Amino acid sequence: MKQPFIMNHPLIDHKVTLLRDKRTGSKEFRALISEIAMFMCYEATRNLSTTEIEVETPICKTTAKTLAGKKLAFVPILRAGLGMVDGVLNMIPAAKVGHIGLYRDPVTKEPHEYYCKLPADVENRDVILLDPMLATGGSAVDAVRLLKNHGVKSIKFMCIIAAPEGLDALTKAHPDVEVYCAALDEKLNDHAYIVPGLGDAGDRIFGTL
Repeated sequence: MKQPFIMNHPLIDHKVTLLRDKRTGSKEFRALISEIAMFMCYEATRNLSTTEIEVETPICKTTAKTLAGKKLAFVPILRAGLGMVDGVLNMIPAAKVGHIGLYRDPVTKEPHEYYCKLPADVENRDVILLDPMLATGGSAVDAVRLLKNHGVKSIKFMCIIAAPEGLDALTKAHPDVEVYCAALDEKLNDHAYIVPGLGDAGDRIFGTL
């Protein structure tokens, strides 16, 4: 089982605090989600393979590193995961983007799939799954299963806020998946919301409170 990577950086901590504040409006909230995702992408791609090529600078010829191996795809879980896409694409503009649509039953709290559109060559790509919140873990577990059913072998999951219950569920169901999160919170409440959390990320991103 891979150990989750919990971010420990003052810039990320500061931006997460602003996300938590109920006074933060949708415009600023969207910008913060994007910025945090960009910073996290830096860490989640730390182990990408590189190769050396020859380039000619204005001064002379030299060898320099460039990305090698599999190409990347980002897959947000709809709808809140969309808020993280611009940030990660700022880091890797050439990456493909797929989408997985899941909604949580308000009574059972179980996820239900309603949409799945992935790049045609997704099985040949390293995939980073995006969702701001890892609460019960149900959506993340199902989304990873869908990716594996499409032949994806390399999957990372990136979230901003995680509850211990969701982190435990995801790592137990898919011990091969690397998990990156900006903050690990205290618990879930009786309504399966993360405590202290930041409320409903989708509603706050899109202003549908």
